[in-house]
Amino acid sequence: MIPDDLAQKILRLHFVEAWTVGTIAEHVGVHHSTVRRVLESQGIQARQDARPSISDPFLPFMQETLKEWPDLPASRLYAMAVERGYTGKPAHFRRIVARHRPRKTAEAFLRLSTLRGEQAQVDWAHCGKLTVGRAVRPLSAFVMVLSWSRATFVRFYLDQRLGSFLDGHQAAFEALGGVPRTLLYDNLKSVVAERRADAIRFNPTLLAFAGHYRYEPRPAAPYRGNEKGRVERRIRDLRESFLVARTIRHLDELNEQVQGWCKQTVSARVHPDDATLTVHSAWEEERATLRALPADRFPVHDRVEVQVGRTPYVRFEGNDYSVPHDRVRRALSVLATPSRIRILDGAEEVAGHVRCFDRGAQVEDPEHMRALVEWKRMARAARGQDRLRFAVPSSPTLLQGAASRGHNLGAAVAGLLRLVDTWGAARVEEAVQVALAADRLHVAAVRQVVEQRAQDEGKPPPVAVALPDDPRLRDLHVQPHNLVDYDALGGSHDED
Repeated sequence: MIPDDLAQKILRLHFVEAWTVGTIAEHVGVHHSTVRRVLESQGIQARQDARPSISDPFLPFMQETLKEWPDLPASRLYAMAVERGYTGKPAHFRRIVARHRPRKTAEAFLRLSTLRGEQAQVDWAHCGKLTVGRAVRPLSAFVMVLSWSRATFVRFYLDQRLGSFLDGHQAAFEALGGVPRTLLYDNLKSVVAERRADAIRFNPTLLAFAGHYRYEPRPAAPYRGNEKGRVERRIRDLRESFLVARTIRHLDELNEQVQGWCKQTVSARVHPDDATLTVHSAWEEERATLRALPADRFPVHDRVEVQVGRTPYVRFEGNDYSVPHDRVRRALSVLATPSRIRILDGAEEVAGHVRCFDRGAQVEDPEHMRALVEWKRMARAARGQDRLRFAVPSSPTLLQGAASRGHNLGAAVAGLLRLVDTWGAARVEEAVQVALAADRLHVAAVRQVVEQRAQDEGKPPPVAVALPDDPRLRDLHVQPHNLVDYDALGGSHDED
């Protein structure tokens, strides 16, 4: 912008003194393009210098081309002119194109007005990032504004998934006291699955949600932000009035603060269309015209199919959630809400956890871990019983009787296996039959029978020595020492 007194001086020199543009520019100390801009702003065709321009022969071609293609880039028009013999510089040519390019007519807009309870406007607002443990999550605000009263609901989320989007709707309906007849959206993927001009294919889940709450979803026209200016202004207000210079420590704390801002700061403002009302008093009038909420809530969640590997965990958003150990190697479904994670095997819910927004965390149900440990212990006992069943056919009867009398089944299996390893399966089978006949149903009785039979036969119990499989150790020959050397260490003793 140039000062008003300079603009008036340029106009006086042009009309009164009849100076050319170049002379005026040199006299007042500005560029000749500035002089032309001042004259053209007043609807005056600037006088051309007497010196002819090399672009003059190309002006009809330039004007005719721009009339047919008003948005044609100056670089392309310059290339076309060069093909026709133009020898000037590109910068000079661009300035000429700017003077002759047709100006677009400024668009005027109607002020939009709605009836009470007729419409609300909805949108997401990007509000930076929030650090949760080791994760950096995008911070987004769900914003709903009642078009007539300007009553506002805001809730922050750490994603923009469909589950969070619909959860924001439910919370807004409950906080505002009802459902408007129409909700105006931007062309979000959560709303519009596909759009070709006026043909719209809605997200099927959103359509089911709208049918449950009996409202009409209506996307705004593309590139027409003025159609939902109320929510756009509230988002700008949220960023410039609420979030600026605010320290964010926790999402729940932030949501509590923004609800206070909506109820105290926003609600206390004067209504834009009626100075006798505040936003709060206008909302009290509009609330009576909103549609009542249905008796039940719509199930809002994100559904993700996951695969369980060898360990009993499913992974969702970088975190592991435990499942029962009998669900490994299966395809399960994760139903995620902003606060909970539910894990389903078909229609059966097999696990539930508090949702974690950290990254790399392991969320476990203690019952899942306890059951896994118990199953491992029972699996080891079952493997031992299988081995005994083949080696000692009478062992199941002995074990069943021992268990009925309160003996530890795992210890009994381990004790019988040690006897098999020491004395052999045949001797243990014989001893088990003797113990069963005497109704002595415990491992000690079997051991006593085995050792008594070996003693009667004059056989000492074998000594089990566990050596490594390395042949260098197994074949090693050790030379025994003379015991006299050990006697010498204790000093001399007289013989009795």
